[in-house]
Parts: sequence; C-alpha cells; structure tokens
Amino acid sequence: MNQPTELKFALPTLTAMVVGSMVGAGIFSLPQTFGRVTGGLGALIAWGIAGGGMLMLAFVFQTLSRRKPDLDAGVFAYAKSGFGNYLGFASALGYWTVCCLGNVSYWVLIKSTLGALFPVFGDGNTVIAVAVSSLGVWTVHFLILRGVREAAALNTLVTVAKIIPILIFLIFVGFGFNADVFAANFSGGADAGGLFDQVRGTMLVTVFVFVGIEGASVYSRYARKRSDVGFATLLGFLGVLCLLVLVTMLSYGVMLRPDLAGLRNPSMAGVLQAVVGPWGAVFVSVGLIVSVLGAYLSWSLLAAEVLFSAARMETMPAFLAAENRNKVPVAALWLTNLLVQFFLILTLFAEQAFLLALKLTSSMILLPYLLVAAYALKLAWSGDTYAETPKGRAGDLVRAGIATLYTVGLIYAGGLTFLLLSLVIYAPGTVLFILAQRERGHRIFTPMERLLFAAAATGAVIAIFGLATGRISV
Repeated sequence: MNQPTELKFALPTLTAMVVGSMVGAGIFSLPQTFGRVTGGLGALIAWGIAGGGMLMLAFVFQTLSRRKPDLDAGVFAYAKSGFGNYLGFASALGYWTVCCLGNVSYWVLIKSTLGALFPVFGDGNTVIAVAVSSLGVWTVHFLILRGVREAAALNTLVTVAKIIPILIFLIFVGFGFNADVFAANFSGGADAGGLFDQVRGTMLVTVFVFVGIEGASVYSRYARKRSDVGFATLLGFLGVLCLLVLVTMLSYGVMLRPDLAGLRNPSMAGVLQAVVGPWGAVFVSVGLIVSVLGAYLSWSLLAAEVLFSAARMETMPAFLAAENRNKVPVAALWLTNLLVQFFLILTLFAEQAFLLALKLTSSMILLPYLLVAAYALKLAWSGDTYAETPKGRAGDLVRAGIATLYTVGLIYAGGLTFLLLSLVIYAPGTVLFILAQRERGHRIFTPMERLLFAAAATGAVIAIFGLATGRISV
C-alpha cells in the first residue's frame, strides 16, 4: 500500500487557514451587534483597541514561531512549555471546547438563515434542522478522514469563495454611503450610554470575530518553511481586520443606529437590502452559508489537531494520538464530532443551555490567548532564546507585554460571570488530564497545579450554585 507523501503547506495555504478560521459567522452580524451598543466613534475606538491588541498577539505568534520552532502545536504547546502540564492541558481543553461550540453554532445559524425561506428549519433547532445539520457534520467528517491535504485544499477554495460576497457588499454599500447618516450615528445618541460603556460593550464581540488568528500556528508542524507561519498570521490578520472595520463603519452610513440595532441577523443582509433592494438580503444569506461552511471545515481541522497534539505531548489520553493511514488524527476527529453531534441534539431540548454554551466561547478563548502572550513575555523578560540573537528583545518584550495586558483587560470586560461559568467546563474536564497522567505513571498535580484545580473547582461550584439560585444570569 502506498504511503501518503509528507504533507507540507505553503504560505498561501497557511494564510487561507488563518482567514478561513477567522471569517465565519461573526462578520455577518457586525452591523446589528455594534448598532445595539455603540455609534461610529465608539466603534472606531473599539476596533482601534482590538486591532492594536490582536496585532500584538499576532506579533507574539510570529515571534514564538521563530524563537521556539520545536513547539509545533501552537496555542497548547506554548502554554505547556511556559507554565506546566496542567495549564497546558487547560489551554488545549478550552481551545477545543471553543472549536466544538463554534461548530454547533455554525450549523444552527445556517438552518436559521434557511428558516426565513423554509419554515421547517425554524430557528435552526427543529428536528429537520438537526437532522440536516447532522448529515453535514458527518459528511465533513468523512471528507477530512480522506486526508488533511484534501481538506486543506478545499478550505483554500472555500476561503476565496466566501471573501467575494463580502467584497461585493463593501462595494455596493460604499456607493450607498450617506455622510449625513454617518454623522448622525457618530456619537451613538443619548440612549447608547457613555463612551466607555459603549466601547466595553463591544470588546467580547471583537474577540469572537478574531478567534482563529492562531490558525497557522496550530498547523505549524505542516509548514513548508517555519518563517511562513508568522508571516501568514500577520497577512491573514491584517486582511480580516480591514474587512471587519469596513463592514462596521460603512453600515453606519446606510441606516440610523436604532435601525441597525433592530435588524435580524445576518444583519449585513438588511444593510445591503437597504441599498440595493430585496436581492441584497438573498445574496448576503448565500454568502453567509458559504462562509460558515468554510469556517466549519477550518474549525473541524483545528479541533482535531489540538486534541491530537495534546495527546502526542502526553497531556491528553494516549488514544487521542491515533492516526489513520492518511495521517489524519482519527480518534481526535471522532471525539470532536461526537461532541458536536451531542450538542446539536441538545438544541432540541435545552435551547437556553445551548445559548449559554455559545456565550462561553468568547470567554473561554481568553485563557489560551493569555497564556500564549504571557509565555512570550516570560521568554523576553528572562532572555531565554535571546543569548545568541539579542536583537529585537526589547521590542518583543513590549509587544508581549501589551498583548498580555490586552487579554487581561478582555477578561475584565467579559465580567466575573463568564469567568466563573467557563470554570464549569474547565473543572470537570480535568478528568481527561488525570487519566492522561495516570496512564503514563506521572504525578497528577504539582502543588501549584493542585491549588489551580482547587480554585477552578470552587469557581465551578459557585457558578452552578449561582445558576441554580438565580444569582447568576446570562
């Protein structure tokens, strides 16, 4: 039997991984999401903060890919190397959970979009909707099992296909832009609250649309050249940032803020309809479906890769490191899609629990990002890897410091509620870590890790008690 040739991705494929991971459903809801809480000025400040913070994080990924080329699993590997097994595991678990919940939301959003034309799909959580979504889950599953090379090539094509509708949206809305409407929206109006509250209200939204910036880093073990990993991250980030800002700001020049806030998602459809008529809504809806399907493929690859890499580095149970003859992490892929399938079924019976899980995605990604930024800060501060090449250490220190402060600020912006609720997943998920440590004969926790687990378990209990008694609401 012929063995597959060694898999290597070039710069365009790695960049497509970043763009494909970042451009999903979030961009199509930006007009309504920003319109609910802020005007043009608040949006500009929010994108300035988010763009600057995430740019620093992109620089961090670029620096780490160069300084630590042996760490070829991205987010999880950096956390493990810098802060030990348990925090490395927590990073992998959190990132994997974000991938799975995001994939569930993609299928629900697709069926909800189709529900406007075919009532049988409802809001994406009817029996028919779940059945069709399940068919899609397992179709993509078996496509990926054929080989990562084929799936990655398809991802590149889909990424190009989903960017085209967004560019066409920007062209038409640009022609329909009204400076007077934009001026009326600039301050946000009296009902929008103070400028600080406006900006804070958008920060978790900006996190959600930037998730995926680490796409090339996660696949760094497949890179043809290590230098391509950081460059692809920067290229993908800057391109997507331009799209996000333009979609948001141009929409303020088409409709008044209260009208934007009242749009049904995907709200880009309502904005384009206001400019060109009913066909605009249909056009954006089709673009959303293509975009979400492409993002789903990217996140399925990412989710399986994270579990596989964690198992390969002895932080997840060993069975998750199994590969098939096409070098696909088969056990990790099966576990990922079984969890996605489980959550899809839950949408039939526990819609509120599902919505709660979706809200956790933005907060859960913050711990992995914080650990990456803190690891880069630790390297620059200690001088590790800088002995032979000290040039650039001061700049790396500043960029890593800003990225660390930015992620800490996002945790504050998200609030204590979501921090506690994320622990409901981190604490019980530690069972996988315990299994992994026991099967390899390792000590389960260091003294510090035992304290971290105790804190996570306590927070999870507080969150569950708060939900049960109504003291915590989402």
